[in-house]
Amino acid sequence: MNDLSSTPKPIEDGGDQPRKQRKPDWIRVKAPVSKGYHETRKLMRDLSLNTVCEEAACPNIGECWDKKHATVMILGDVCTRACAFCNVKTGMPRLVDPMEPENVAIAAGKMGLKHIVITSVDRDDLPDGGADQFVKVITALRRETPDTTIEILTPDFRGKMRAAVEKICEAGPDVYNHNLETVPRLYPTIRPGARYYASLRLLEEVKSHDPLIFTKSGIMLGLGEQRLEVHQVMDDMRSADVDFITMGQYLQPTPKHAAVEDFVTPKAFAAYGSIARAKGFLQVASSPLTRSSYHAGDDFAVMKAAREERLAKELARQKA
Repeated sequence: MNDLSSTPKPIEDGGDQPRKQRKPDWIRVKAPVSKGYHETRKLMRDLSLNTVCEEAACPNIGECWDKKHATVMILGDVCTRACAFCNVKTGMPRLVDPMEPENVAIAAGKMGLKHIVITSVDRDDLPDGGADQFVKVITALRRETPDTTIEILTPDFRGKMRAAVEKICEAGPDVYNHNLETVPRLYPTIRPGARYYASLRLLEEVKSHDPLIFTKSGIMLGLGEQRLEVHQVMDDMRSADVDFITMGQYLQPTPKHAAVEDFVTPKAFAAYGSIARAKGFLQVASSPLTRSSYHAGDDFAVMKAAREERLAKELARQKA
């Protein structure tokens, strides 16, 4: 991608199977073995909840679950899309679990979460794309854990976006996240079931419906994108009034998924982060291990404070 990246080297396996790619030192993490990790895992199993932490093979699962932070994935564990980067199962999903909203609220209470992130698989099979289940989860959380701030990470609700976004915004999440995932040029191979500008319109629709809801979006680096393409995505996000951008290293879940074209160095991620801040985002998370929900609670507090500071400065200018 640039002079601050490295091409991954394959690990020979001696057979005809696809070869694994060797990760640089800055990507490697320890296997999860802590007591907190196992307690969080048991809670998710006891409540029949799925997590994107497990389904997407997140490298931060050991750290987050040890701290009793888990990103719940609603609407089942089978997705109707087949993105080239994603480890979630593809197929025909099961019926929506009517107990899921209550179980999410129970989990949030037992973990003592101050901030919770709720995501989902794509459910193109449902008339509303699953929007009603997001509303029910938000409602249950507001009732059972009223002090917990709520961040949602939704799919694009293809063909039913406007009604879905309106319904969810009315439920009042604190943060609405929808990831662009990659640059427009790579959509046909990396995210073939989605459209870049449709995702941008979704983020614009959230702000149009309720300007006070924080919006958030993220992209993966290392898929073969060019530096100026990343800068253009930042500009597109700011044109849609996105408040928070996340940038992290794409990691190949299995040899059958899209290959890693570059391992972007921490120095390059820091440079991208500096550019994003200069473009006016309220909050920026940019590092190899950054993921949409990694340190989401801390980042929400920073973003909220940044908005308050910006509004105070604007008010002071108007009075001057």
